[in-house]
Amino acid sequence: MKRDARTQRWRMTRRGFLIGLGIVGGGLALGATLGLPAARLALADWLDGAGFPASMPKDPEIWFAIQPDGRVVMAMPKVEMGQGVHTALAQLAAEELGVAWEQISVTQSSSIGPVRDPAGTNASFSVMGLFPVIRETAATLREMLRAAGAEQLGIAQAEIEQGFVIDPANPARRIGFGELAAQRREWQAPEEAAPLTPPDRWRMIGQPVPRLDLPAKVRGAAIYGYDARVEGMLYGAVARPPRLGAKLRRAAPGTALSRPGVVQVVIRDGFAGVVAESRLTAYAALNDLELEWELPPPFTHQDLEERLAAQAGSGTPIQQHGDATGALRGGQVIEATYRTPLAAHANLEPQAALVDVQPDRVRAWVSTQSPVQVASSIAATLGRSADTVEVTPTYLGGGFGRKLLITAANEAAILSAATGKPVHVGWTRTEEFRHSYLRPPTYAAFRAALDGQGNIIALEQRHASGNVLFDFIPAPLRWVFGSDFGAWRGARLVYNIPNLLVTSQTVELPVPTGPWRGLGLLANVFAVESFIDELAHAAGSDPLEFRLRHLPDSELGQRLRTTLLAVAEMAGWGQPAPAGRARGIACSVDMHTVAAHVAEVGYEGDKLRVYRVWAAVDPGLAINPNGLAAQTEGGIMMGLSATLFEQVTISEGRIDAGNFDRYPLLTIADAPEVAVQILRSGDQPFGGGEPPMGPIAAAVNNALFALTGERKRQLPLG
Repeated sequence: MKRDARTQRWRMTRRGFLIGLGIVGGGLALGATLGLPAARLALADWLDGAGFPASMPKDPEIWFAIQPDGRVVMAMPKVEMGQGVHTALAQLAAEELGVAWEQISVTQSSSIGPVRDPAGTNASFSVMGLFPVIRETAATLREMLRAAGAEQLGIAQAEIEQGFVIDPANPARRIGFGELAAQRREWQAPEEAAPLTPPDRWRMIGQPVPRLDLPAKVRGAAIYGYDARVEGMLYGAVARPPRLGAKLRRAAPGTALSRPGVVQVVIRDGFAGVVAESRLTAYAALNDLELEWELPPPFTHQDLEERLAAQAGSGTPIQQHGDATGALRGGQVIEATYRTPLAAHANLEPQAALVDVQPDRVRAWVSTQSPVQVASSIAATLGRSADTVEVTPTYLGGGFGRKLLITAANEAAILSAATGKPVHVGWTRTEEFRHSYLRPPTYAAFRAALDGQGNIIALEQRHASGNVLFDFIPAPLRWVFGSDFGAWRGARLVYNIPNLLVTSQTVELPVPTGPWRGLGLLANVFAVESFIDELAHAAGSDPLEFRLRHLPDSELGQRLRTTLLAVAEMAGWGQPAPAGRARGIACSVDMHTVAAHVAEVGYEGDKLRVYRVWAAVDPGLAINPNGLAAQTEGGIMMGLSATLFEQVTISEGRIDAGNFDRYPLLTIADAPEVAVQILRSGDQPFGGGEPPMGPIAAAVNNALFALTGERKRQLPLG
């Protein structure tokens, strides 16, 4: 389609591209509404850890292409990394278009279109942010097709069914979307905003459907970053520092160029790399380079923990009412300190990128959550204009925040520019462990007081963490925010406490840290909900009853109550656990989604074992209940792995783990039975990828206390 600047109408080409930016009903963005609704939602929640707000595209964007056979191809702005987002978003389109599930497919959009997504895929924001966008766009297209079909059938009113425009008086008279799309005609968006399908008529939204990405993955046809190939490509490897924070002082080719298969050695300020005919040759040739490093003072992970503890007494208030400090003077005060360690992302697929630098353009295929940001990074690295760089995201073998920006893409771009050939850089597992950014350590110090009835009258939390999102934020904005809002995600309390103060301090550490699944959610809910459990026991109250008693009298409080009662019923809370076992409960609110877990734990010899987990999740509305249940199960397993096993340790400024032999993960043998119940509290979807993970560490820790009477305050627990 091409836009007529005078009439702001749309003209369809015979190829059938239908929707771009138009003006409907005084400003409804048709096909490019990615910006406004998403930005409004994101800005409302940004300070509560929602992530980066979407920017507002200004150019025409194409969302849908209708093929001659009636199939609808949807340009997908969000990246599929196993979370099922392509399926959920396609369900929205199929619902409003009025087509059968078998008629819709998706194609991944690149950094230059047809639908650009500056926000990237992160923060459990994809479905929530695009819910109104896709529905409005698809509904408008549906009404355009309905009007065109009615005109051709010679009737005043027409119906839509399974991709056909139908004469309601004679259903045999019908015309398909494909036939309409192939016609030469002037297409104009309706003057009034297209009506959305009401919830009581939903056929696709809220129903389980087959995942769109599974057939290719089952057949082995799915292309991940490590799989990307083009004719004539070479392989690159880059020299890594021997210690965290080390700088390359001097580099020379040494004997690398004499190694068979080596094509070129590339040396520039702070960078030394090898391009070869195979990946193995490129990595082997790194040993032939002459390298001198400027080494910083060594440090250990204990040094980092001490730095956090030393600075936890100050910080920026992130939640405050009443006078917590004054209310805690005198009387009996309950105190506790909770810690979590550095942790790795441990993606199934290490980061990888294939980049082809040409004189007039750059093409890249990257395993990334944010193709637009990666394109800008590549452009800056090469000194090119961003509009000459196209990044096509591949499937991701796990993202978890690590693949927002991909170092491998810049490295491949440097090597490709030097050789004039496409170059693929795929990090090894050791590189991924030792040279990626990590989940930062946290420190949370609590003080609280109870009244004579066992109610919390005052609570103070002093929180400290390394950077999560601050490295992505300009320095002036960091000053405005005061502390890293990604780091304190999950640290604010949801309970009704008359005197409350929560502060957060962001501490600079000599190790790169950044976003991990849920940002600070798992670590902070572990601390908050474990301490709430401590207070319940100090008050002599049942942990469930204590939480219910402190819920606010609000819509959110009611959702929490419903969710807690649902998971308690699932788990048989109040009934004795099997011999040698105990249960613990915890809850959280994240991205407006409420989650509550009950964990049942015991010991097998000296090994802590989680036998069962019950989870109740209220996401407002689940677009695909099966998809959300799978995300909940996956989040619980990842959270359990961090709860029981995961910890990055550092010796002499070097990360100890170079592979999974020194960084154990949860295995199938350790995995518990998981039961999930999805609740519905409205007609608007909220976050689904990260929020269900929130309570798991605290639920396990609270169960462990119920079992042993000993309170642990540091992860991992195993």
